[in-house]
Amino acid sequence: MSTILATNDGNEIMRTGLLLGGRKVLKQLPATELEAHDLIQRGLPGQALNHLVDHLLVIKGSRSFEHAFGLSLRTYQRRKAEPAKQLDIDQSSRTWRFAKILAKATEIFGGQERAEQWLDAPATALDRRKPIDLLTTHEGVGLVEALLTRLEYGVYT
Repeated sequence: MSTILATNDGNEIMRTGLLLGGRKVLKQLPATELEAHDLIQRGLPGQALNHLVDHLLVIKGSRSFEHAFGLSLRTYQRRKAEPAKQLDIDQSSRTWRFAKILAKATEIFGGQERAEQWLDAPATALDRRKPIDLLTTHEGVGLVEALLTRLEYGVYT
């Protein structure tokens, strides 16, 4: 299991920032949602996406990867060659959103590997759709976040 999320203090923004490389990559971890918004608005460093993908345990390189990040594996490989290049707002938003959901799922399931397995498996509460496939739209993200919240509180339907 990955040790990226060794911090378990309930600070979702901090855990999300750590998945994206922490201070080493982001220079400063956002402390509030507004600071996270500003960071996304400026564009995450390309290295943040690289760090996140390099530390995936289950879904790296899968078709689900393409859904979650909105880019093909080939496009990602081209981007990876330019880690200093900033992500645009849309790509920054998708990257942050995925990291945020992965951080929350990791906390709920007790480990990143189990969280990724859950993201990539059909969920009864989502009409047998994979949570990761719903991350392509704002509404889908809301459904996944709502399901994670229900799971956190032991409500499975």
